[in-house]
Amino acid sequence: MITKTTKIIGVIGQGKDCPPELLQAAEEVGYYIGQRHGILICGGLGGIMEAACFGCKSAGGVTIGVLPGAQKSDANQYVDIPIITGMGEARNLIIVRSADVLIAIGGKYGTLSEIAFALSFGKPIVGLHTWPHFSQIIQVESAEQAVKTAFKLIE
Repeated sequence: MITKTTKIIGVIGQGKDCPPELLQAAEEVGYYIGQRHGILICGGLGGIMEAACFGCKSAGGVTIGVLPGAQKSDANQYVDIPIITGMGEARNLIIVRSADVLIAIGGKYGTLSEIAFALSFGKPIVGLHTWPHFSQIIQVESAEQAVKTAFKLIE
C-alpha cells in the first residue's frame, strides 16, 4: 500500500549511449527498490531510466516518470505514472524535490544538474559509477549496496 510515508527513490542517469554494465546496474537498482516497496521516480525516458523502471516493475514496484516533453507517450513502457511537464531539463528539479534520496548511476550533464539540485537542497545522494567530484556523494560499488545505503539514509 502506498502512503505519504512510502519512500520515493530518485534514480538519475543518462538516457542515451549507456554502457551495458550501467544498464545492468540500473536494472538491479530498480529491482531492489521495488523489492523494498519503494517508489522509483526518474525522468521516464530511456537508458538508465528505462532499465531502472524495468527492474522495479520486475519486482512488483511502482514507477513515476517525470517527462521533459508534452506527450505522455514519451514515457518508457515501464512507467506507471507519467508526469507531463513540458519543461525540458527543468523537470530535473521536480525529480529531485520529490525524491527522499537519489541514486546516481553514471550520467552526463543532465545527471550533473540533478546532483547539483540535490546538493543544494541537502538531499542525500548515493553514487554508482557516477561523478566522483563531490565528497557529499556516497560512492558504492554495487546496485544492492546502492539501494541498501539509500534506504538506510532515509529510514
